Amino acid sequence: MSDESPLDRFKQALTGAARAIGHDSEAEVSWTSDAPGMQGKAMRVPMPGRLLPPEQARAARGFADSFALRLRHHDEALHRRNMPSEPDARAAYDAIERVRYEALGENNYAGMRENLAASTEVRLQSDPIVRAVSADEVPVQTALALMLREQLTGQPIPQAARAGVEMLREHIESRTGDDFERLALTLDDQQAFQSLALAMLRHLQLVEMEPNDEAGEDDTGEEEPGEEDTDTEQDNEDEGHELRQEQVAGDSGEGEGEEETTQEVESESEMSEGDVGDEGEEGMMPVRPNRPWTDLPETFDYKVFTEEFDEVVEATELCDFEELDRLRAYLDSQLTGLQGVVTRLANRLQRRLMAQQNRSWDFDQEEGLLDAARLARVIVSPGHSLSYKVERDIEFKDTVVTLLIDNSGSMRGRPISIAAISADILARTLERCGVKVEILGFTTRAWKGGQSREKWLASGKPAQPGRLNDLRHIIYKKADEPMRRARKSLGLMMREGLLKENIDGEALLWAHTRLLARPEDRRILMVISDGAPVDDSTLSVNSAGYLETHLRKVIDWIEKQSPVQLVAIGIGHDVTRYYKRAVTIMDVEQLGGTIIEQLAGLFEAE
Repeated sequence: MSDESPLDRFKQALTGAARAIGHDSEAEVSWTSDAPGMQGKAMRVPMPGRLLPPEQARAARGFADSFALRLRHHDEALHRRNMPSEPDARAAYDAIERVRYEALGENNYAGMRENLAASTEVRLQSDPIVRAVSADEVPVQTALALMLREQLTGQPIPQAARAGVEMLREHIESRTGDDFERLALTLDDQQAFQSLALAMLRHLQLVEMEPNDEAGEDDTGEEEPGEEDTDTEQDNEDEGHELRQEQVAGDSGEGEGEEETTQEVESESEMSEGDVGDEGEEGMMPVRPNRPWTDLPETFDYKVFTEEFDEVVEATELCDFEELDRLRAYLDSQLTGLQGVVTRLANRLQRRLMAQQNRSWDFDQEEGLLDAARLARVIVSPGHSLSYKVERDIEFKDTVVTLLIDNSGSMRGRPISIAAISADILARTLERCGVKVEILGFTTRAWKGGQSREKWLASGKPAQPGRLNDLRHIIYKKADEPMRRARKSLGLMMREGLLKENIDGEALLWAHTRLLARPEDRRILMVISDGAPVDDSTLSVNSAGYLETHLRKVIDWIEKQSPVQLVAIGIGHDVTRYYKRAVTIMDVEQLGGTIIEQLAGLFEAE
């Protein structure tokens, strides 16, 4: 026990408490720097600092308590059977259920109240409600859940979300009536609670009204005279609804936590809903376009409103060393079991690289190595002088590879973890082969425009301003820097709040310019991305497809005119619609399979 760190002892305590609360001896708690979540009986909670700061420890306990309560009081099959198909309704339905089982813990165990309040604060940090400036930007599921939590537990609305909740409070209260009070009476009955919750979502017009609702459905569950036949009809409706939900819920794994589902829906909503401009007009919806190249305009003028607030920073400038150590520790835990992949990849690449050197021969020489093909002639005519061969040296080009990683919000979760692990493995592999590697990342400094947008507003909102956000280009590892010195920097990609918007075209030009300044003969630019540029601020005030058109123009220019070889790795998304040479991976294990051929092929002679 003396060799255990405080973090190890704290995790053991959390695991013991979770098992006791959840009434399950197989529950396990592990650390994560990604979004907390639960799968089956495995609970992933935020990893606190090495010295266990009180606020971080409370948050970790809060997530562990929430997952344990879910294990004890939540029936996943029942939850999925009644889940609505509409995205907003589904997110609200998940959030309401979490409020239910957390309220059971808060009301029955006084020690949980502070812990669950801390986890709620952490969850809200990445929720759009804390950045909302108008009612249209407030996620209704978040406001509804916080108001219901306030009613069921007496806990106040957290300060960060209070303004957003107040924007929707009157709207929600005017439609829900006494729904909150009725939900409070069924906390310990999930089926009855979900029936009332679905009725409340219909009142909020998040779920389509059913015929029984319009006829004056009595949500108390008491049957009116003549309702006997309705039960049979309702059973049939429930059965049909269940079949529909099997299709809707098919994408989500069994036992996935509401935390992950809700965050995914909120993230998609945040990326898909356009800004409402200050002029009062609805803004352009940032989408992931898939238009063919022939549809793009022949002439295109890309411009930048201001570069005053752009920055190029090293990873160590954005994060203190203690946090980098913690984030790197999490990334290392993801690499467990993959060391064999590194070795196999390095060996295969090294063989491919060496195969390009010293493999050409000059035959019929008077001296050198004996040519086995001439062995018979040597025996018959030993005096013949032209029976030897000489190996011809072939100059092998020095090579530098730049890994350019998309650090946008759409990469949040598993994709950015795969990207960071891929960069780590590829950098160490290529370094073993004598190839220099630079690792770069790109995102923006703020959501929805930052200081660039503020300057545009102060300038009177000129039309067609061009790119309208503050770029943040990150240097994780310089080409001449050994990987052992830069390995901690890759942990920054796991940091909550780093991933924002992505403006791919300018990022490619930045990485390309750095490559052209290198002295190596062969230069390779490898982009790790999900392929689509999205920036709410820019797309809301410029023409459709503005960023996508620029990205395609940049890629076309590099592929046709630049000495730099360009290749892309799509993380969970097909990027071949943008890049001629690309491969898609869904998990890091694939690095040992198809990607090995793609990577090795880059070094073969054209």
